[in-house]
Amino acid sequence: MEISSAAFSDKGTIPLAHVMPGAGGKNISVPLSWSEVPSGTKSLALAMVDPHPVAKNWVHWLVINIPPEVRELAAGASRQAMPPGAVELKNSFGDIGYGGPQPPPGTGDHPYVVTIYALNVASLDLPVNTSLAAFQKALEGKILATATVTGMFGR
Repeated sequence: MEISSAAFSDKGTIPLAHVMPGAGGKNISVPLSWSEVPSGTKSLALAMVDPHPVAKNWVHWLVINIPPEVRELAAGASRQAMPPGAVELKNSFGDIGYGGPQPPPGTGDHPYVVTIYALNVASLDLPVNTSLAAFQKALEGKILATATVTGMFGR
């Protein structure tokens, strides 16, 4: 599988429009597209996480139950134009859906790792306030393939 964003290249800088207002942006969810989804995929899940030592796996976006035929999320899709059946979970800011980058000033560039998961189950039944650890545990034994793209942002 492969995943990319029209807004940034892998290891490229995430544009300001996609970062939190506190960091000068508009918090518009990043556009994503993916391909080469394996046959047998029954649903997709998505995670956007900042693994920087300061951020400690801060969750920016968790989505489950994306229909297997879906191949993209448009810019600004979060909370507005998600595919039917897709469920957005709470991010580390405490909000449902996308929360853009807002790294603490002076901590350098942070990596925002976006992972798409092809799953062998049609849906995951997770509460909206699922933690990253519980999300990852729910995926165990169900992943057919994954792909990642990383955007960078610092201030």
